[in-house]
Amino acid sequence: MADATHGWVVDDFDAPDLDRDLWFPHYLPAWSSRAQTAATFAIRDSCLHLSIPPSQGRWCADDHRPPTRVSGLQTANRSGPVGGTEGQQPYRPGLVVREEQEPFLGWTPSSGRVEMRARAVISPRSMVALWMVGLEDHPERSAEICVMEVFGDAVDMGASAAVGMGLHAFRDPDVTEDFVASRLPIDVAAFHTYTVDWSEQEASFFVDDSLVRTSPRPPTYPVQLMLAVFDFPERSVGGDDDAVPELVVDRIAGGARLTSAP
Repeated sequence: MADATHGWVVDDFDAPDLDRDLWFPHYLPAWSSRAQTAATFAIRDSCLHLSIPPSQGRWCADDHRPPTRVSGLQTANRSGPVGGTEGQQPYRPGLVVREEQEPFLGWTPSSGRVEMRARAVISPRSMVALWMVGLEDHPERSAEICVMEVFGDAVDMGASAAVGMGLHAFRDPDVTEDFVASRLPIDVAAFHTYTVDWSEQEASFFVDDSLVRTSPRPPTYPVQLMLAVFDFPERSVGGDDDAVPELVVDRIAGGARLTSAP
């Protein structure tokens, strides 16, 4: 179960099911529906297994390009009414809400530290990511802090991987775009800990407690965590339609001072 003692949030996935007070198991459903954006996941061996089986359909199949399949969890969710443009992370101009979302606020930190211990099973056509993004209760509160992003075609299996970390400004004029995929000598198929520590001054990004990079002046309004695995069919190299990309998460934790976690 997730523990929120003294402002801390710790989920080590020891419970038999997902903590629905913390996680919303859909990916940006306002642009589609909850039914069509449900994540595929299981909790076993004290880990969250987030995956995309071959039978899972495309996300926003009639509109989103390129074709994309997603299994994602969020720690918050909201939208305006059907037919309006008020929604989270629109993927093109003029996008309108298809299914209005009841407000859900599971975990919305505004500074501090967030870490994830995880491993990934990916191919050249898939990717995994943990990022945090503004709730967009005001349009400018939309910036992103990307904790980790790994594309399968940027992995030298067992030897290294390009790990994306940094800031995306989107519609926030106060945030400067600052995102880099740094090649690191890690095997993403093994467990590693990916961390961000942020304040008004800067965001520091770590892998296994080693500092990778910093970004100046990140957003410090409330953000929601986004955890997802993606499949891009057009990136197929052939013979991979049965591949099942998977993000296996052992633990996610966060708060003001990680060293004081219970």
